[in-house]
Amino acid sequence: MERHSDEIAVYTPSQLNQEVRGMLETVLPSIWVEGEISNLARPSSGHLYFTLKDAGAQVRCALFRGRASALRQRPADGDQVRVRAKASLYPARGEFQLIIEHLEPAGEGALQRAFEALKQRLQAEGLFDPAHKRPLPRLPQRLGVITSPTGAAIRDVLQVLQRRFPALPVLIYPVPVQGEAAAPAIVRALELAGRRGEVDALLLTRGGGSLEDLWPFNDESVARAIRACPVPVVSAVGHEVDVTISDLAADLRTPTPSAAAETLSPDRQTWQEQYSQLGQRLASAARRRLNRDGERLAALERRLAAQHPGRRLRDRAQRLDELETRLHRLGRQTVETRRARLHTAGQRLRVQDPRRRATQERRRVEELAQRLRQAARGRLTASQQRLGNASRALHAVSPLATLERGYAVVQRAEDAAILRRADAVQVGDRIHARLAHGALDCRVEACRTTEETPRDAD
Repeated sequence: MERHSDEIAVYTPSQLNQEVRGMLETVLPSIWVEGEISNLARPSSGHLYFTLKDAGAQVRCALFRGRASALRQRPADGDQVRVRAKASLYPARGEFQLIIEHLEPAGEGALQRAFEALKQRLQAEGLFDPAHKRPLPRLPQRLGVITSPTGAAIRDVLQVLQRRFPALPVLIYPVPVQGEAAAPAIVRALELAGRRGEVDALLLTRGGGSLEDLWPFNDESVARAIRACPVPVVSAVGHEVDVTISDLAADLRTPTPSAAAETLSPDRQTWQEQYSQLGQRLASAARRRLNRDGERLAALERRLAAQHPGRRLRDRAQRLDELETRLHRLGRQTVETRRARLHTAGQRLRVQDPRRRATQERRRVEELAQRLRQAARGRLTASQQRLGNASRALHAVSPLATLERGYAVVQRAEDAAILRRADAVQVGDRIHARLAHGALDCRVEACRTTEETPRDAD
């Protein structure tokens, strides 16, 4: 800024723009703006430039690389978004713009309305009717889990099953649990499990997330696939406060993946106690039977003693001795038979001890884990080899090697189009030349083709 003799302040354009920019960034705090993205540009720098507009106005926006790389999904023209930004000014052109600090989809309310509408429609059809719910097996022989094999939900489920009943086999149907591909994959997994009939119950689960993250579990096709599946389905999606269409359509909804595993698995300690109680009841029943037989024998002896008039006793003495001998022999045989049956039942109980089966299944899991690690190492080695081959092939066709020999890639500045002909630009146009090391921003002073003389600027 200069001052003339009459003390009038005179700004250069650069000074004025810097002054205005400082005022905007100082006076206006961070603000939220909602609108539609248009004119989205993605230069090689990694920054994003676009226009945020509504029906009556538009404003230029800049989202720099550091924040752009943290976005969960890449924005596109036509997206309705909500941004937190600071008002600023681009000094080089004197343009008002917003510096974006945070960007998120603006459709959360629309998703909630869509959820309520689908919920009411399916409820009116009777899809959530408790009368259609199928009972869960008391002791499933195999449990199926439909979820991401790398998520926290499957780890929680396996930990609970290992603690409660490690002998229960688990079959995982791997699917993505968010994104556009998730709902079709879940439907296919439900159909596959129902068609194969290899599990007694299915657990459909994932961890918590936003309404957008959980949206595949609000898909109508998933709800209908749950009801069509012949295998009972338990849904445990998100946290306790999250409720999805899958939860409502399933035969049982649990608040968390861990709670679902608790519900579907028997308690090892409880089953062991029941086996012990059955053994005690069997022994008690045998003792009661022996006591009754002994009491009956004593009663018979008393009756014989009461009917011992001399002559009758003498006449029946030999018969009584024979009957007594047979009675004792029969009693011993009965006792031996009962004892043998009790011993056989005890051996069967020991053979069916769940601890022995748990040990066998644990060894099997360890063997499968070893095979999985070996397969993973083989897969990693093969992938590394393919990556090395691809890297060498890419280097062979890379344009960077051409640039190193002194060539340049020339683009028209206004639309970034690659220039192959001199007559594609006019004198005075701005062009961008990329070299092997760095780049040049230039202005066309003259144009010539291979047959023409230069066309100089006027």
